[in-house]
Amino acid sequence: MNTWRLIHSGFQSGSMNMALDEALLTAVAAGQSPPVLRFYRWRPATVTLGYGQSVATDIDLPACREAGLDVVRRLTGGRAVLHDQEVTYAVIAPWSSPAFGHSVLDCYRVIADVLLATLRQLGLPAALVPGKPRGGPRNVARAVCFSAPSQYELVIEGRKVAGSAQKRQGEVFLQHGSIPLEMDLALLGRVLKTASRPGETEQLASVGWLNHWAAKPFTQEVVETRLAEQFAAGLQCHWQVSEPSAAEQAMALKLCHEKYGHPDWNLKR
Repeated sequence: MNTWRLIHSGFQSGSMNMALDEALLTAVAAGQSPPVLRFYRWRPATVTLGYGQSVATDIDLPACREAGLDVVRRLTGGRAVLHDQEVTYAVIAPWSSPAFGHSVLDCYRVIADVLLATLRQLGLPAALVPGKPRGGPRNVARAVCFSAPSQYELVIEGRKVAGSAQKRQGEVFLQHGSIPLEMDLALLGRVLKTASRPGETEQLASVGWLNHWAAKPFTQEVVETRLAEQFAAGLQCHWQVSEPSAAEQAMALKLCHEKYGHPDWNLKR
């Protein structure tokens, strides 16, 4: 069986979380680290923007500031996500390995199968949504990641309960994703401007979170443990419990200061 690093990096700022993802991606791509599964949390709660999103049209910066939220741009694409009471994971591994099947969609599908098995093990009636994303680039839900299921994404009773985005660097990919345990729909609507767009308020009704269906609320620890078990089974790997190395931490701090914590990156569009 392959050895992977399992990293629980706990609470970090939004900029530091994105910096650690990139530092670990760089280390795996350079052959300095085996594949990584990382779990992390957010303090303060954070809105992440997809790489190509517009700050001016897709989020309400004053509302974010009023709510005490960090705002950071990801190195991956996709739509804006409000990260708060959730389980957040990052998978960093060679995409050419037999476990993943090479294509972007193959990688998404392998990870989606793990997420699906986890939620079903937790007793939730989760399903994978077939087909393509709804609408085009100008659809009414363009800003809200969790409102529009796409290929190999998880729903429960029609509500999307996991969001993910992917980036490739050489022979290695990073996929990070979030699984909300709770969701403040009113706050989500304010910071992502849904109230000001015709048709988008209704889209919030298709946003899901795990504890909406849980007989007893799930904790982050329980969901992370089940995910790690299912990843090990699905990827046929065993875990080496780890922390970011001194070099990875130094790179992350540099990226946090010069990139993810800087307005030139976060507000550039």
